[in-house]
Amino acid sequence: MGLETADSSMGTDRVEQWQIRKPAVVTDRGVVTSQHWQAATVGADALRDGGNAVDAAVATALALQCCEPWMSGLAASGYMLVGERSGAVMVVEFTGQCPLSIDPACYPLDPAGGTSFLGFPRVQNDRNVVGWEAVCVPGAVAGLSAALDRWGRLGWDRVLAPAIDMADRGIGIDWHATLAIALAHADLVRDPAAKGVFLPGGSPPAPGTRLANPSLARTLRTLAEAGPDAFYTGVIAGCLLDDLRAGGSAIAEEDLAGYRASIHAPDWGTHGPARIAVAPHTSGGRRLLDALGALEGVQPTPEGFVAIAAALQSAFARHGDLMRAPSPEGGSTTQVNAVDADGMLVSLTFTLLNRFGARVMSPSTGILLNNGMAWFDPHPDRRNSLHGGRRAPNNMCPVIAQHRDGDPWFALGASGGNQIVPALTQIVTFLVDAGMDLDGAMHHPRLDTGPSAKVRAQPDLGEPALAALRQAYEVVETHPTVFPRLYASPSAIVLAPDGRRHALAEIGYPSAGMAAG
Repeated sequence: MGLETADSSMGTDRVEQWQIRKPAVVTDRGVVTSQHWQAATVGADALRDGGNAVDAAVATALALQCCEPWMSGLAASGYMLVGERSGAVMVVEFTGQCPLSIDPACYPLDPAGGTSFLGFPRVQNDRNVVGWEAVCVPGAVAGLSAALDRWGRLGWDRVLAPAIDMADRGIGIDWHATLAIALAHADLVRDPAAKGVFLPGGSPPAPGTRLANPSLARTLRTLAEAGPDAFYTGVIAGCLLDDLRAGGSAIAEEDLAGYRASIHAPDWGTHGPARIAVAPHTSGGRRLLDALGALEGVQPTPEGFVAIAAALQSAFARHGDLMRAPSPEGGSTTQVNAVDADGMLVSLTFTLLNRFGARVMSPSTGILLNNGMAWFDPHPDRRNSLHGGRRAPNNMCPVIAQHRDGDPWFALGASGGNQIVPALTQIVTFLVDAGMDLDGAMHHPRLDTGPSAKVRAQPDLGEPALAALRQAYEVVETHPTVFPRLYASPSAIVLAPDGRRHALAEIGYPSAGMAAG
C-alpha cells in the first residue's frame, strides 16, 4: 500500500514511490495493539506479569498519554468492550459529559456563518473547539478504573507504574511527534502550560529530544497512591477545578463528583457466521450494524465496493440527525486491542476529540484537556443540543466479534472520526465474507464515504472497481497519507482456528505497533 498523496488531477500518480507494509504478529500467547508501540509493550508486560486483557488494555491506555498525549489521556472519553471467555460481552461507557450548569447562550453562532470541523454551525470565536470553554467533563479515569475493578487481576497502582516511569523520563520525540506538535503550534503557543511542555523555546521540538511534564508525573503518582477517586473528588480534582475555573470553564465540583462510568450490555448484530457486539446509544456502533446489514455475503469486487458505498451512505443518512460529516484532519482518537491467554478480548477506543483536544493544559496537573463541547449542536432544541448532563453522540466504534457459537473471533476498532465506520465495515466484510486473514484484510485498499454522493477511493482498488464506482458516484482518488489522514487508522486482533492470535495495528500510522505477552 502506498502512503503517498495524489489528488484527483493526478490520477494514480504517486508523489513518492515507496511502499509500506507491516507484518502481523502471530503468537499463541496474549498480544496487544496500540497506536504507539511503546504503549503496546507496556500492555504486553502486564500480560507477562499475570494480568489479563483488561489489565493490558488499561496499562496501555495510561501509558499512551506519556508517548502520544495529543491523542488521549486522563481527560479523554470513550468506550471499552470486554469479551469474556464465557461468551459474555459488556461495554464500559465513559463518554464526555456537558457541564450541569452549562448556558447555551455562552456559545452563540458566529454571525459570519461557516461550520465547525464536525459539520455543526460555527460558534463565535470557536469557543466550543479551542480553549477552556471547549472542555467537557472527562470520563477516562472513571471508565478505565471501573473496568479494572470488574475484570482486572492487577492493581490500579501496578497498571499506572509504567506510565509514571515514562512521565518521569519525558515524552520521546520522533518526526511524527514533531509534525503533530507543529500542526497545533498556533494554538499551543497561546496557552502558557501547553507552550511550556510542547514548545520549548517557542518552537516545535526536534526529533530525538525529550519533553518534560513534571506536573503530569506528579498527578500520575498521586493517582496511583490515592486511587482513581482522587481525580473526581480528591486532591487532583481540587487542582483541576481551580485551573478550569481560572480558564473560564463551566465545569464545577458537582460535575466531577457526580460523574459515573456505566457498564452495560452491548448492541448485537449478525453478519454471516459472525455475531457483532458494539457500544449502544451514543457510539457509531448502530451505524456499523446498519451498514453491515445491507452487505451480507459481499465480496471485494467492483460490484461489491459499489454496494459498500451505498450501504455506508444509507447508514449515515439514518443517523444524520445526530452526527455530521467531520473534517478528517484534526482527530485525536486512539485504539487499543488486547487478548490474553484465556481468550478474553478487549477493544478500547478513546479520544480528546481534536488533536491536542482544546489545546489548553491544566498547569497544576499537567493534564491536556479535551474539546468535547464541540460534539454538541449549538442550535437549541435538537437531539444533540447543549444541555447540562448530556453525553454526546460520536463516531467511536469499538467492536468485539464472535462465532455464532459464542467463541471469540476478533477485536477491532479505529481512529479517524467519520472515517471509522467505513473502515470497520470493510474490514469486517474482508474477514467474514471474503475469508481473508488479518494481514490481507488490513492491507487491502479501501474507500471512504459518508453523507454525500462523493466517494474517496484508494487508487490501488484497481481500475475495474474505480470505474464501477464512477458510474454511481463522484470519485476522488487519493492514496493514504501520514498527513492529512484521509482514511481511518484501524487495528485488530483475530483468534485463528488453530488457536494462534494474529495482531496488526494500522499499517500507515508510523508509531502504531503490536507486542506479544
